[in-house]
Amino acid sequence: MSAANPLALEDALASRAARLVHLASPDVDGGLRERRLPIESLTRFVADGASFCNVLHEWDVADTVHGAGPFVSEAIACDPGSVRRYPFEPHAAWVIADFTGAHRATSPRELLKAQIARAATLGFGVQAAFEFEWLVFDEVATSLRAKRYENLDAWAPDNRCWDAQSAAVNADAVSELHTLLAAAEVGLFGLGMELGAGCLEATLAQTDGLRAADDATFFKLVTKAAFRRRRQTACFMAQSDAAAPGLSGHITVSLTDGADANVFSAPGHEALGAPARHFIGGVLALLPELVALPLHTVNAYRRLSPGNWAPRTPTWSFGGYTTAIRAVASGGPGARLELRIPGSDVNPYLGLAMYLAAGLWGIEQRCEPPPPTRGDGRDVKDAAPLPRDLLAAAEALAASATARELFGGAFVDHYCASRRHEFDTLRRAVSAAEKARYFEVA
Repeated sequence: MSAANPLALEDALASRAARLVHLASPDVDGGLRERRLPIESLTRFVADGASFCNVLHEWDVADTVHGAGPFVSEAIACDPGSVRRYPFEPHAAWVIADFTGAHRATSPRELLKAQIARAATLGFGVQAAFEFEWLVFDEVATSLRAKRYENLDAWAPDNRCWDAQSAAVNADAVSELHTLLAAAEVGLFGLGMELGAGCLEATLAQTDGLRAADDATFFKLVTKAAFRRRRQTACFMAQSDAAAPGLSGHITVSLTDGADANVFSAPGHEALGAPARHFIGGVLALLPELVALPLHTVNAYRRLSPGNWAPRTPTWSFGGYTTAIRAVASGGPGARLELRIPGSDVNPYLGLAMYLAAGLWGIEQRCEPPPPTRGDGRDVKDAAPLPRDLLAAAEALAASATARELFGGAFVDHYCASRRHEFDTLRRAVSAAEKARYFEVA
């Protein structure tokens, strides 16, 4: 293992008084796989070289191998800029490491880094932020399995959206999470109760693009760990139950110029700079081909069902909450574009990489968007429909020449194979609702 700048890595760890390091590598599904090392071991690794087994990119969420071997050790490199405090034990830090060999091409984080570099080549800096909704249940790993994930006990069952009483009653849990996130150096704009039993929402602070995706990844990890340590479970499934609200994972982006001025801004009511218009045009044009990146699970597509606010067609609006892109116009630094397609299960690296890739492509091609949607934007006539399931989305991505230009053929082939595998694992699954509908009458 190496570091691009060993002294920078050493300084970042020393500034946090780290004696232990949790060396983490992002997987294809948005999780982190890690090893816990004393600082002396990490130092030797950086000096002498080390590796992770490349099976990491061939595991699914259940640790089933879906790719072909050979499975061998592959060199990894630490990113000094990723170092942050580890909030669950003293004198510990997280460091992100990623493959530098063949599997670099299949790394979600490397995919995002490539798009940020592409933005820089075009003269743009990237600012981004994520917003998540999730549900909390009074269940632990054993009770979830004993109940087969049915008829679960919700935490805060009397919660209403933004209800002040619910916020006061549950302030200890929310404050505890806020403290842990601050300890993990995850910036927050806001954190509190949301719509429905056990539902919370967090808006992360805007920061540079790569840091925003790192923050989102660690946010989900810390949140799930925090509630599990309270003998509860935080759930980020996009649609955990037919009666549950669809849970979102919105991504907000703005681009800056060399003077750090927001190039999406423009004076006047509902005015956008030309880069913002073209960014929107590119995203809307490519969403049907690329949506498998922000919607990477089978469950993600259930959130697109009627009854939810989730958009089902490539649309945009000024300030609307039911379109694929919500444009916030401003003559100053607040101008931004919010992608509302992803659910809360989004892989932050893949979601932001897709958003940037398509938007930058639109700027390069000078794509003009259609007129903004007025009113409900979930199903807009004459707008190209999005794929309705993961398999259709994977096939659209595999067939996209533009996707191969933007992300490379190696990534597209590997990722689409992993999504076909994910779809196939649930192809024969039969739900209780399906049995109730057909068991006796079919």
